Amino acid sequence: MTDPIADYLTRLRNAIKAGHRVVEVPASNLKKEITRILFEKGYILSYKFVEDGPQGTIKIALKYDPVNKVNAIKSLQRVSTPGLRQYVGYREMPRVLNGLGIAILSTSKGVMTNKEAAGQKLGGEVICYVY
Repeated sequence: MTDPIADYLTRLRNAIKAGHRVVEVPASNLKKEITRILFEKGYILSYKFVEDGPQGTIKIALKYDPVNKVNAIKSLQRVSTPGLRQYVGYREMPRVLNGLGIAILSTSKGVMTNKEAAGQKLGGEVICYVY
């Protein structure tokens, strides 16, 4: 596997399309931070880190609307790839869906959303867009 973040996003996308309630992904520190941000912004219902084996797994409970059975996540897009890194300064911060979505960035102060990074005047690598 050459891009573990793309694999993480693809597993989430596939679980949403299949209508699963829970998805398990291999853990890493970056994936844990992305999962924490998705939970804080209300895109997933809950998550749990399971320490089994050398790296562990992340169990993510997906969030669905109880009436329509529509998932809270409409789209997950990988932006920066291992072959083509995408960096932005705080002045060129991307706006996702005209401010309704979030961009997840890896900055010098850790992983955060585009709004948090712009507020702290930090730039960084754009990992993905979520809306």
